[in-house]
Amino acid sequence: MSEQFDAIVVGMGPGGETVAQTLMHAGRRVAVVEKELIGGECPYWACMPSKTLLRPVEARAETSRVAGASTPALDWTMIRDYRDVIVGHLDDSPRVAAYRNDGARVVKGEGKLAGPGELSVNGDRLQARDIILSTGSRQAWPRIDGLEEVPVWTNREATNLTDIPARVLLIGGSAVGIELATFLSRMGSSVTMLERGPRLLMREVPELSERALSVLGGVDVRLDCRAQAVRREGTDTVAELDDGTSVRVDVVVLASGRIPNSDLDLKTVDVSTGPHGEVPTDDHCRVTDGLWAVGDLTGVAMFTHTAMYQGRVVADNLLGRPRTANYLGIPRVVFSEPEIAAVGLTADAARRQGIDVATSQVELPEVIHRPETYETKPRGTLGLVADRRRRTLVGAWAIAPQVGEWIHTGALAIRAQLPVDILVDDIAQFPTFNEAYYAAASALRL
Repeated sequence: MSEQFDAIVVGMGPGGETVAQTLMHAGRRVAVVEKELIGGECPYWACMPSKTLLRPVEARAETSRVAGASTPALDWTMIRDYRDVIVGHLDDSPRVAAYRNDGARVVKGEGKLAGPGELSVNGDRLQARDIILSTGSRQAWPRIDGLEEVPVWTNREATNLTDIPARVLLIGGSAVGIELATFLSRMGSSVTMLERGPRLLMREVPELSERALSVLGGVDVRLDCRAQAVRREGTDTVAELDDGTSVRVDVVVLASGRIPNSDLDLKTVDVSTGPHGEVPTDDHCRVTDGLWAVGDLTGVAMFTHTAMYQGRVVADNLLGRPRTANYLGIPRVVFSEPEIAAVGLTADAARRQGIDVATSQVELPEVIHRPETYETKPRGTLGLVADRRRRTLVGAWAIAPQVGEWIHTGALAIRAQLPVDILVDDIAQFPTFNEAYYAAASALRL
């Protein structure tokens, strides 16, 4: 026997929750299906616990740079206990109850498509005019001999750790890798980081990759290096590296990319995945008639904020407000110390698109006053990438304190295609880091 709904949301991460809540508030009858915890990866194993763990080591480092302030101690027990509060002790029962109280049908189980407008879960059939897929992604495991036979952490184990390991082999020089290396090393772990490419943050400008090394003081960063094999020797894990050396550690931590969770029996609706397992969508986030997808599953800018945005796009379309997705100006932030951020295109990527590029780069202590009031050894760099013909920004990047907050000026300028002249004519609060946009925009030779 099947149940009929206006919409079924499969996977209740941030994107799925956005769709479900918006439709429910509009009076639609909604079923939500989740095989793990309502809320998805972000609140339990990713964004929220990682930023909670990073904040104490960040605050300690910041205080050490402030005139007249004593450097505080770190209490791991208190940090860990507060992390547990933030992740709700991995208990989603309050969320489940809230959805049920709001009228949703909540089903815990793994949903599979069973044809157009139909979902199979726990042996039952659910039917709806529209099905929204929001099943997220999972850790990609690199091909390393013996990896299944040694202690390995993904982001899930790393962000919910109980004790700080003494020695860590961290695989991957991405944002996740840098954040985990920052936290673990500043909590006392000896961290060896392997990046198979020639630099960290390979998708960003080379200047940012070079500066990223400065936030990893104390971490043994090895570029152009891979682990070939790992094995257990007593209580140690021994990793053989392709540079001819070996490393003894307690745990291997993976930060080597993610794979969309697209095992959904898509063949039943005549849909095939893309080359990386992603589910292709059109400009409305529609997969096919009555089937939609949001979040990491789509392979588009795999961030929580992208998933939530796509959720809003889908909800609007379902509620009769036609809307297309616009992926210009999505910020990318690494919550290191100091923070690293970028948005839009690198200069090289812009040139490949045929854009006549103009760039600028300013050192913040040389052009604004906020860095010297913020810390005794002021630092920070802002770079801009502009379209010379259109006189608009197409990219921005920075490494500086709190840049996760003020990168949004660049993001908004790119998204709204604001003329550079507006940035030059802007009146920013003094003294703030945001003032740097005036100096960097003025340095563009358009």
